[in-house]
Amino acid sequence: MLFLLPVYEPGLGLLTTVTSLRDAQPGTGVVVVDDGSGPASAQVLRDAEDLGCTVLRHGTNRGKGAALKTGFRHAAAAHPGHAVVCADPDGQHRVADILRVADHVAVSGTMVLGVRRFEGRVPLRSRFGNTVTRLLFRAATGRPVQDTQTGLRGYPAELLGWLCEVPGERFEYEMNVLLHAARADRPIAETVIATTYIGDNGTSHFGSVADSARVYRPLLRFALSPSTRSRR
Repeated sequence: MLFLLPVYEPGLGLLTTVTSLRDAQPGTGVVVVDDGSGPASAQVLRDAEDLGCTVLRHGTNRGKGAALKTGFRHAAAAHPGHAVVCADPDGQHRVADILRVADHVAVSGTMVLGVRRFEGRVPLRSRFGNTVTRLLFRAATGRPVQDTQTGLRGYPAELLGWLCEVPGERFEYEMNVLLHAARADRPIAETVIATTYIGDNGTSHFGSVADSARVYRPLLRFALSPSTRSRR
């Protein structure tokens, strides 16, 4: 099992996540993909390397989708046969939940989403956004995915090549993965994780307008495509 952490301008939460993962599973492989962070994050990334992480770097900010694909290509080449679990190391994914997704992938051999229930104190924009995308995704695909926006996902090794072919460079990429999986009738498993937001989700780099448009555009395009309508 390999853990993939895409980051942009990471803080100390990255080191906390890496340390906790290593404590829970000594010797486990952790790959950090730095998506063009500035000098302020240089020391944190060096510290991650000192903790045993492989740190891959983009010279400029290319987007989360591009960072994930860089990690998938590295995993396929350097760790063939290993499943990959992707997580956002900003404190919103507990290590216990990351490991739960990893265990589910190992047992099921399928794509696994760590899904949040959005209970308790959840920022209104996050609750509303997930509800809308979940309903639109089900209307477009017929698949009842509970959390289309989760960044905690596990993939078996045999999906890595396919994941690199899914279009998208930024936040739309993770939606595209689900849409292409639905179109190809690939199984999508789910496991419940904690719903955690820090400071009204202030650590997120998701821009509510531009990035929302990137997410909804492929969803609407999928819903309106002739091949989708012909299957209904």
